[in-house]
Amino acid sequence: MRQLNNFPYKNVLVLGLAKSGIATCQVLLRNGLNVTANDLKADLSNPELIKLKEQGVQITVGEHPLSLLDGIDLVIKSPGIPYHNELISNALDRNIPVRTEIELLSYLISQPVIGITGSNGKTTTTMLIDDILSNSKMKSRVAGNIGTVAVEVAEQLQEDETLVLELSSFQLMGIDHFSPKVSVLLNLFEAHLDYHGDFNNYQEAKAMIFNQQTEADYLVYNADDPRVCQLIQSAKATLVPFSIKDKQLEGAWVDEQYVYFKDQQIIKLTDIRLVGEHNLANCLASIAASLLVGANLEGINQTLTTFAGVRHRLQFVTERNGRQFYNDSKATNILATSKALASFKQPTMLIAGGLDRGNAFDDLVPFLTNVKGMFLYGETASKLAEAAHKAGVEIIEQAETLDQMVHAAYAASENGDVILLSPACASWDQFKTFEERGDMFIELVHTL
Repeated sequence: MRQLNNFPYKNVLVLGLAKSGIATCQVLLRNGLNVTANDLKADLSNPELIKLKEQGVQITVGEHPLSLLDGIDLVIKSPGIPYHNELISNALDRNIPVRTEIELLSYLISQPVIGITGSNGKTTTTMLIDDILSNSKMKSRVAGNIGTVAVEVAEQLQEDETLVLELSSFQLMGIDHFSPKVSVLLNLFEAHLDYHGDFNNYQEAKAMIFNQQTEADYLVYNADDPRVCQLIQSAKATLVPFSIKDKQLEGAWVDEQYVYFKDQQIIKLTDIRLVGEHNLANCLASIAASLLVGANLEGINQTLTTFAGVRHRLQFVTERNGRQFYNDSKATNILATSKALASFKQPTMLIAGGLDRGNAFDDLVPFLTNVKGMFLYGETASKLAEAAHKAGVEIIEQAETLDQMVHAAYAASENGDVILLSPACASWDQFKTFEERGDMFIELVHTL
């Protein structure tokens, strides 16, 4: 088990006792540090918290008393806790550094890290890179915003393993020394402004992924995104662009038939399993990042010809009687469904609907060009039907439940059609999560 190396703090307050906070406490304890923990809503009957108390952690719940900062050298906060939290702002006023658990990695490991961030596509790119490395007979581990606590994985990382990290802006705001060997910046859209305050702050948080890099490191960036191109002007790392528009780059690019890395032909476009321009961009970023740490062409080709997508994100489910089924349950808003629809040139049967948040769906109309029929359910069925009528979509079915719509879409479809679940709505009118909704869709498809 790896130990913190030259860690300059002795007394640490961990703020937030969800999965990452509990894991952080355990790592700090194993390194002999004095640990205090605080959470507004934690349940002290949680067996993991009971264990922490037995190990000597002083835990306070239900309030954020400022006295917790007395004698503290460092605060490690849960990424989602905003900086206007009174305890955080008071710590900063006292010049106590406030970090996220990602910062601990700079003291735990020396192995190469690939860090991936961006507004969209982080999870797909992270999983693509990990799969390419695996198919190249390289050892890697995935962690970070993807759902696995980074510090927990880093503590167990072997010398011959590469760590592939999905990193959110929330996590990146709380680093100071951490720096990946290869950073990947996919794109920048306005997001999480309720947390960051404005777009400039959001961009500055994303820039933290490369701010500590040197000329010996690499920054893989989206040359098609003007905001990204502007942001990376301050980077010291070696720049490696990717683009689906510009040709002959010193990075990853495409022509009408093939994908290239610099002047090396990589794979035929029609052999790539993932669909959509946004996924092609994710593939280019993954190719560049993987090659920079030693992946081979065989591994890249094996991944890109078989990788069917991250679960619930434009995920290929199966082909049945000439119909291709895709699960895009993660599409909980109009923008996500628009991207999904733009990914297909084939006639598409769209299954949509869900929680009514009060919005209309007029912004979806321009993307319904290839939609042959819409199959609508849930609270928003009638609103989506209005968009369908405006787009001139001829076949419209409405029902209460998802299972009725899957059967209706299949019955109305023909050989060569795509049947796509991309709800454009949250799932909470009928499901606990979008994952539960997507799992039901997959089950329904397999039992048709």
